[in-house]
Amino acid sequence: MGLLIEHIGPAGLRALRVSKNAVVADAIAGSHWTLTHPRSQEEVDLHAHFTTITLPLNVDVCDDYEWVAGDSSLHVFRSSTTWEVLRSRQQIKNWVDVVWFKGEIPKHSFTMWIANYDRLPTRSRLAAWGLPVSPSCSFYSNFEEMRDHLMLSCEYIQEVWREVLLRCQPPNTMFADWSELLSWIRAASSSKLSLLRKLAVQTVIYHLWKQRNNLVRNQTYISVAAVFYGIGKDLQNIISSRRRRKHFDSLMAMWLR
Repeated sequence: MGLLIEHIGPAGLRALRVSKNAVVADAIAGSHWTLTHPRSQEEVDLHAHFTTITLPLNVDVCDDYEWVAGDSSLHVFRSSTTWEVLRSRQQIKNWVDVVWFKGEIPKHSFTMWIANYDRLPTRSRLAAWGLPVSPSCSFYSNFEEMRDHLMLSCEYIQEVWREVLLRCQPPNTMFADWSELLSWIRAASSSKLSLLRKLAVQTVIYHLWKQRNNLVRNQTYISVAAVFYGIGKDLQNIISSRRRRKHFDSLMAMWLR
């Protein structure tokens, strides 16, 4: 019948003369049920069910409880199973392996994830929110600062990309938009090259966004060579710290060639 409070209703506590926290033993006296005479059809159904239970109950049998998550009954509570039931499922995104993968750097992947959703607080977005800022690019004010321009098309950014792409088998033409960047990562001829491209792209996106914020907040301009040096140093440290993992053993040679 499910929960009695749902089967009989809130008035059932008063009708059955039991408290909300009562247990089965509170409704039994020896070999009889101590519940009051039924006054509704729901109570009649309950009493009819009680007639199928032999009293007194077997004291050698221990009561236990179950967690019911979806269609699964569990003797112990599992937060992972409960979470799978509660959360809303969506189809796997086609970019998931570019953002989240083994060996990723969390802060790099997070920035890449935000950028992939086009949710970076660029100047054009800030201006669209009503903030008193210019929507122009922080590096070159000739264009509006949107994600694709800031991360791909800006002259300053393209100089950084050229240095990075030379080490990852560059595309025939520079990326026109974000989808072309993701397609280039997936088009790698080997799993190791694909991993190198993922790491390199995420490191570039993280450092470019960091340099953009440094320029906006501190008015500190850093040369392309200095930005690339920071990217290269960061990437070398990432590969070196994971050199004993599968697919990472030869990445350093691929990057430094």
